[in-house]
Amino acid sequence: MSAPKVQLLLTGNELMTGDIVDSNSAMMAQVLKGIGLGVNRKVTVADDLALLVSEITYMASTSDILIINGGLGPTVDDLTAQALALAIGEELGQHPLALAHLTRWCQQRGAELNAPNLKQAILPMSCQIIANRSGSAVGFSVRYKNCDIYCTPGVPHELKTMLREQIVPAISKNLPTDLITDITRLQVFGLGESSLQKIINEQLPHWPTAIELGFRAGIPLLEVKLTINTKQGLALKPLWKKKLANVLGDHLIAEIKGKPKALAEHLLNQLQQKNLKITTAESCTGGLIASKLTEISGSSISFEAGFVTYSNEMKTAMLDVPVRLFEQYGAVSEAVVIAMAKGSLVKSNADLTIAVSGVAGPDGGSDDKPVGTVWFAWGSIDNIKTQCLLLPYNRHQFQQFVAAIGLDLLRRFQQNTTTIPNYITERAFSAQ
Repeated sequence: MSAPKVQLLLTGNELMTGDIVDSNSAMMAQVLKGIGLGVNRKVTVADDLALLVSEITYMASTSDILIINGGLGPTVDDLTAQALALAIGEELGQHPLALAHLTRWCQQRGAELNAPNLKQAILPMSCQIIANRSGSAVGFSVRYKNCDIYCTPGVPHELKTMLREQIVPAISKNLPTDLITDITRLQVFGLGESSLQKIINEQLPHWPTAIELGFRAGIPLLEVKLTINTKQGLALKPLWKKKLANVLGDHLIAEIKGKPKALAEHLLNQLQQKNLKITTAESCTGGLIASKLTEISGSSISFEAGFVTYSNEMKTAMLDVPVRLFEQYGAVSEAVVIAMAKGSLVKSNADLTIAVSGVAGPDGGSDDKPVGTVWFAWGSIDNIKTQCLLLPYNRHQFQQFVAAIGLDLLRRFQQNTTTIPNYITERAFSAQ
């Protein structure tokens, strides 16, 4: 049996104008995912009675579960109860359980039970009450057109409690006993969504429909997600997960188990296993690589020192970069980053280093070294590797990508990886 279709209906003028950012739908999706349910459709509408009635009617006829969020308050623009009653063809009336809740709520706060508050007890008479432990507005549910409709408050903490304590247990009772929820998440670096989709289309053209393939873009790591809801998909998973890993190659960082790890954390873990020390020599990133390493707890085991040598004078003073190299090649050059890398290793006595020098922009570029040009030097004292890339992004994005690439180059180096990453294939540049 397939999983029930779930839809969300969010209401409120504030959501439509951007005065309030919708975080409730993300919360609901996460909670529902925990019991193996995905959201098939989400709609947000203003406080408009006709629109609400229309959407409730349609969504109830095309889903098994509909959660309506918002519009349960005491003011004239809170229209959920009225809209639901019109949609299901039922009269509104004062619900005794809702009235009892309101009475207690006011008494506990020494407040008067006034006419606006009483509006929150005017509900479709056949509805079942969903208790609200902290707010004045109860939730309520009805079954209509074979759809279970749950009406919930817009206050996030009230919604979260109601979902976990009452709505999710109610939904879970009716879920198919053979429903499977199996999600595998993979961290990938160096491949964008479009590039990865193209590779999969070409190399894995017969990807099984029983394994849903999804992507979550991020900087710097891309997440690839395999979602399985059937026994057939579960049986196919080992083979196709292995095929996907082979396609990803060295771009695959790790399978996510628990909280995702940053690229720097993966590198540090590998270095600690081999008892290796690392240092950095940075110009255009201004210490960002060192920052990403040292924000990881326990980084002091492997991180020795970071040199931020922004000016040519400091490159010479701190890392012994010869002045003649600036005169002959310029600061953004292979010769300078090699000298920076070697200087950092000598000064720190570390085992590995990453050195970067580039043109972050938006000014400072030239015909032979345009904005986005960056030289990398990485490796050990007797094995320094170099690469020039052109990363034509804004200053912030440029620095983020340079830092991430630097970390990845070191990850590949200490793993003795020989394959060429996609970002070098696509972004290699011959700076003069």
